[in-house]
Amino acid sequence: MIEEPSARRAPTGDIDYRLLIPFLAHVTLIQTLSLIIRITTSYRAIELGLPVLWLGIIAAGFAIIPVFTALQVGRWIDRGNDARATWLGSALVFTACIGFWAWPRSAMHLLGFSVLLGFGHMFCMAGHQMLAVRSGGERSRETALGYYMVAASIGQGLGPFVVGWLGGAAALPPTGLLFAISLAVAAASVVVAVLIRPAVAKTAAHDPGNFIPIGRLLALRGFAAVMVSSVVTITALDLLVIYLPALGAERQIESNHIGLLLTVRSVASLVSRVFYARLIFAVGRAPLTLASMLGSAAGFLILALPLPLPIIYAILIYLGFAMGIASTLTLSGVMYLSPPEVCGTALTLRMTGNRVGQIVFPALAGFLAAATGVGGILLALGIGLAASGVAVAMSQPTS
Repeated sequence: MIEEPSARRAPTGDIDYRLLIPFLAHVTLIQTLSLIIRITTSYRAIELGLPVLWLGIIAAGFAIIPVFTALQVGRWIDRGNDARATWLGSALVFTACIGFWAWPRSAMHLLGFSVLLGFGHMFCMAGHQMLAVRSGGERSRETALGYYMVAASIGQGLGPFVVGWLGGAAALPPTGLLFAISLAVAAASVVVAVLIRPAVAKTAAHDPGNFIPIGRLLALRGFAAVMVSSVVTITALDLLVIYLPALGAERQIESNHIGLLLTVRSVASLVSRVFYARLIFAVGRAPLTLASMLGSAAGFLILALPLPLPIIYAILIYLGFAMGIASTLTLSGVMYLSPPEVCGTALTLRMTGNRVGQIVFPALAGFLAAATGVGGILLALGIGLAASGVAVAMSQPTS
């Protein structure tokens, strides 16, 4: 377990900026293009006249391969392959973007390229999480993690902003142009990825990924609760991106407003993550977890109500701030609870749980949306966030 930082005094820095800068640039590019692709895929499905159930199926396709491969990737990354994971992931994402740009012609095309995009995204995310650990060192890990999540927020804001800006007042944005922009960003991510230098290779005879079995990780006090919280939080963010266009269609909200709503949420998340390290040092992990998860739950429950557009903007800003802290805490919690020699394995175990959630919950959400509309999904997410926040706060080990 990593020692928890003092709540009274932030640690002095030992950040490796030569690694941090290209790493953060790559995070921003990958997050930007993945958000553009995933929002545009929803709109393209609407263009094709697909039923709302297909939105959940395509979203589940994004997560299917990582469920079966993420743990093996984590063992590989624990042997010093974090940078190589970003190289491989960038190449796969670039290939998927070629497909979206050239052949977005049917539900099966969208599903197939979403599967490939999710496979590449898994390598990038697994590499990014370990690069955040490696770039920060022991004294500045929370600070480096905050920088990482800020970069992710920038990308998560840029993606919806581009969609909204190009969509204008139209009900549907220009999906062909957006897929082309994603392809250009993917090409840039490949270039930036090669600038990320790999870690010093570890010998095969001293494979840290084999020291602790998965069962022992899950048995650590608080680990299982953090895993469940991570699944609920990431799934909630994912479903918000997927179903906000459908909510807009239900309530006659123009596509430029949908893009801007997702953008202001991401900007609010960015602001919260700028102050993340200070908040965790000042407040403590368990109280901050409970407050952010309950706050996120309240945001989703209110969003389910029929609200005027200005109030929806205010709720998305509030939700972005709360979810920005909550999602960062789920990642930080895994790093804090897991032994350092299997941190990569623990982080990809978290990713596996997230991907299972991204398969199961979007499919269930598709059926729920067909029966109740998008409001039913928002209510279910609010209840899940509240329950998981209480569970994590109650199970945290004492420092």
